[in-house]
Amino acid sequence: MNNTPLLRVEQVCIDLTTAGSPVTFTAVAEATQIARASLYRNKQLRAVIDEHRARQTNARTLTGLATEVAHLRTIVETLATAVTAHEERLRRLTPRH
Repeated sequence: MNNTPLLRVEQVCIDLTTAGSPVTFTAVAEATQIARASLYRNKQLRAVIDEHRARQTNARTLTGLATEVAHLRTIVETLATAVTAHEERLRRLTPRH
């Protein structure tokens, strides 16, 4: 099983929400054993936590939906950057005929 920080953070956020507990950076840091500062600095981890927090507080308000879209945009941009980097590596590894 892949136990990356991203998956751990996602699972803890789901667990907190399911238990009816607030999703906070402190609670996630304690449960994942990842420093709170690291959760704030890492764009992906922060986006996951912020998304779950927004869902709890602004479930279906226009502000909540706008916040969710902004977080999803950040995640997509991060993934696009990673895909581009992997494509570049593949181009360098693939022999040209």
